[in-house]
Amino acid sequence: MTDRRLSLSSLLTRMRAPSPGLAASLLSGALAAGLGLGSFAVLVMVLWISSPYPDSGPGGALHVAAALWLLAHGVELIRTDTLSGLPMPVGVTPLLLLMLPVWLLHRAGRDAADADSEAAPRTAWAGAVAGYLTVGMAAALYASGGALRPSWVWTVVCLPLLATVATGVGVWTAYGHPQGPMPAWGRRVVAAAVPPRLTSAVRRLATRDGIDGIGGMRGIGGGDGGRGDERFVGAVVRAAGAGVAALVGGGALLVAASLVWHGGTARDSFSQLTEGWSGRFAVLLLCLVLVPNAAVWGAAYGLGPGIVLGAGHVAGPLSGAVAGPMLPAFPLLAAVPGGGGPLSWSSGVVPVVAGVTVAWFVVRAAVPGGGDGGPGEAWSGRRTVAAVGLAAGVCGAVFALLAALAGGPLGVAALAHFGPVWWQVGAAVVAWTWVVGVPVAVGVRGWRVREGRGASVGVGVALRGAVGPWLSRSRSRGGVGEDPAGPVEGAPREPAVREPAVREAAVRGSLERGALGRGSLERESLLEDPGPYDFLPTDPVDVPWPEDASREIRWAALREASAPSESSGPSESSGSPEPGGSPERGGSPEPTDPT
Repeated sequence: MTDRRLSLSSLLTRMRAPSPGLAASLLSGALAAGLGLGSFAVLVMVLWISSPYPDSGPGGALHVAAALWLLAHGVELIRTDTLSGLPMPVGVTPLLLLMLPVWLLHRAGRDAADADSEAAPRTAWAGAVAGYLTVGMAAALYASGGALRPSWVWTVVCLPLLATVATGVGVWTAYGHPQGPMPAWGRRVVAAAVPPRLTSAVRRLATRDGIDGIGGMRGIGGGDGGRGDERFVGAVVRAAGAGVAALVGGGALLVAASLVWHGGTARDSFSQLTEGWSGRFAVLLLCLVLVPNAAVWGAAYGLGPGIVLGAGHVAGPLSGAVAGPMLPAFPLLAAVPGGGGPLSWSSGVVPVVAGVTVAWFVVRAAVPGGGDGGPGEAWSGRRTVAAVGLAAGVCGAVFALLAALAGGPLGVAALAHFGPVWWQVGAAVVAWTWVVGVPVAVGVRGWRVREGRGASVGVGVALRGAVGPWLSRSRSRGGVGEDPAGPVEGAPREPAVREPAVREAAVRGSLERGALGRGSLERESLLEDPGPYDFLPTDPVDVPWPEDASREIRWAALREASAPSESSGPSESSGSPEPGGSPERGGSPEPTDPT
């Protein structure tokens, strides 16, 4: 047997020569984490300095900054300095703060795998994630000694998950968004999460009419993908993203309208929370970072499930409950509308607009070019419905994730859960998008297909009606390029284009009579058919123009065309008849010269 063990010298050599680019990737990830922590530290220190009644020193402010940085990653915090002495969880993640670590991680992965780096994709990704997690775990250890302590369960789950996904997307972006089959571990995860019957049904719908599989399901039971699956998957992803954007935008409009409607109550909540300008600025800053959360809450309100504002208190368009007495005075909470009223009923427009948006994006891919035979053929109605259903499922999953991040506990008892319930909101998104999107997509698809076909037929009929008479008149006159209106009076007369047989016979007769004697090259060039247009030669030709030689050429062509073909007889001795010959002498009657 062969000994495959490494010697000590070779092992030390491998340890001294690590993978190229690993150090730069580690530094990139650590720098991203440091920039995020520094940004939160600066913000908290500014608020601490401007506060007239600081509760702790700069060390406490830095502990709060580290805890808020972990909260931005989705980590649940535990507040220990409460009036009752019991620890209170804080699990509502400000979505605006979440954007900062996501952007920094994406940039770190992209910079670690750029063109100037020598690191392989896996090395760049692993190095950036390892550097980020090293600084993150150190920050979690530091924050555990403050008033806001991170939950280690959430820290171990959320911090690596966000770092892995955001950095991986950054590396994928640096390599130009390459596409290919799903990795083996991804196929195993999808196969375990998605029922086999659903996977088979979706694949059957996607493999009809030239689609060989779904890009996300390549390698799961067949199909190697192609342009068809890219078009299908791209349409589903774009439609789902547009639906999520429509829901968030509609929720933001509902929140803005409710703030205007309850402006007095929201204004009074500022004075109840704090009296100084520094405190009001801090409350206003907290409201700004919670604006994306409020947009998700507004969309959940319009979808129907509503918002949970405490134990037994749900605010929704179909519920008459309002905020409970234990809720704190806060401007965004003061603007929550109760059940009934014009604002509540008008909130149902948000899911309708989202369903129409999803249907429109699906139809744009289902009928490319408006149905007039553009790039790609139009999808069938069944595939259009399948695309809307998949887009509704993706949209519901993404919005359920947003709802889970936007809500969470703010305490115990009445505040054990605060915000929308993620599974109810996700199911409502799927139902609304499916009910509204399917009929709209089917109707718009049929209309675009009929409109495209009618437009194509109309254009063809118009072209035939406009060009047909001109072509027929041109053919009857023997030339395509002639003006149908005829020659202009007083203009110089040009020789008409002859038929190819008459022109060739005329040129042969002139060559036999010696009228053109410039050589074989000129003869071959004159015998070639120049097409529908005759161009005059650049060099002058010794042909009398236009009286003597042209008349002889025409008469020679006419005599050759009118001579009867004889299978036997003195054809060679008789020769060609003279102009004065008669039928009795073997000649043919010569037509009278019209000139």
